[in-house]
Amino acid sequence: MFERIRDDREWRETQSAGRDMLEWAQRQPSPEPRAARPGTGPSGVPAPSPEVVAVVDDFLPPDLLSASQGEVTGMMMPWPGPLVVEGEIRECPQCGAYRDWVILAMRDAVWRRCREGHETHDPTLDTAWFNRHSGPMEHRHATLGEGLRHLGH
Repeated sequence: MFERIRDDREWRETQSAGRDMLEWAQRQPSPEPRAARPGTGPSGVPAPSPEVVAVVDDFLPPDLLSASQGEVTGMMMPWPGPLVVEGEIRECPQCGAYRDWVILAMRDAVWRRCREGHETHDPTLDTAWFNRHSGPMEHRHATLGEGLRHLGH
């Protein structure tokens, strides 16, 4: 019991000290910039001439940049085993395949693609489901065909 009283008192004292510090900081005048002579920076140090200023590239190399929303048309992931959604095994309506899928997420829709190349829109799957089950994007491909070749389809 006494420990809780002591903790409450310490908390109130800390809050009070923080309020006092904030009030003190607000009462302080803002620092005035030093009068700069022509050709000098704010601290009186000579400013570098525009020809001498080096351009520093502070961007990541292209292979480390993630793709922007406009650059990505869709995402894909392999699904080697049977696809079970809501207790039901999904199968291809054309050939009856039930495993070895490529799951495609494009424009708020999720598609299943079997090994034979049949693509089926699955309205019970959405991009949230895709994001929960996919890992980070590891490779970028210019076309759908390149991505499928990379996944072995």
